[in-house]
Amino acid sequence: MGTTIIVGIIALLIGLVGGFFIARWYMKKYFQDNPPISADMIKQMMAQMGQKPSQKKLNQLMSTMKASQKKK
Repeated sequence: MGTTIIVGIIALLIGLVGGFFIARWYMKKYFQDNPPISADMIKQMMAQMGQKPSQKKLNQLMSTMKASQKKK
């Protein structure tokens, strides 16, 4: 009876730790593949700040964001 409880607790702890690291890896991969900010969102933010965004400026900002994500 005692060993069953100990094995159950150890299995639970291993499952929790393993699940945490798998979920962390999956979320990192997801956000690298699908960045949370798109070009349309940047365009809207710039328009709200009173700037008229050109396509060249949008491309520069997007490439800067992608480069900073790869560094992390």
